[in-house]
Amino acid sequence: MPTIIFQNGFRIMIYPNDHPPPHVHAFKSGQSVINLGDDRTKPFVRENRGMSVRDERLALKLVAENREILWEKWSEMYG
Repeated sequence: MPTIIFQNGFRIMIYPNDHPPPHVHAFKSGQSVINLGDDRTKPFVRENRGMSVRDERLALKLVAENREILWEKWSEMYG
């Protein structure tokens, strides 16, 4: 599973052979699955697996700030 972003202790990854909708897995103090959203929808947390509320909020901010890059990587992997 490639790490797309490693910043402030967070690893933002896209699993190979994953499934729609476009999303990433954020790891630090646990894991959050964050949907990338679309033209009308901002990124949002779909699932939290043990990540603290503070880290979840920071992960969501990191994904939102890098959404264009993450969309490009998702598109490269899944079309």
